[in-house]
Amino acid sequence: MRFLADMGISQTTVKWLRDQGHDAVHLAEEGLVRMLDEDIMAKATQEERILLTTDLGFGELAHLSVGQRPSVISFRLHHPRSDEINRRLHFILNNFKEPLEQGAILSIQEGRVRVHLYSEP
Repeated sequence: MRFLADMGISQTTVKWLRDQGHDAVHLAEEGLVRMLDEDIMAKATQEERILLTTDLGFGELAHLSVGQRPSVISFRLHHPRSDEINRRLHFILNNFKEPLEQGAILSIQEGRVRVHLYSEP
């Protein structure tokens, strides 16, 4: 799978994804630390990447977008440390591959995962 991590996600998580065999990039690696949310969404869509974020606004932005949208994994955790995000990503990648490939917003919260497929009304 291909991933794009925003500034709320540690570069340690990007390295962990690469170690797992995924194609992952971090906005900071590309010098895009001040990129607008809409442009981040467009980049993820254009590059066919799943957006990883701790920014609560991306889920809503994805909901409101028209046309093709990237899948978004939004971490809504009290303490989004890289080891905790990596642990939860491992679970997500093993249990939610199909929705991510179809186009979905996954909201990772304390104790639960909410999935919204773009094809749903």
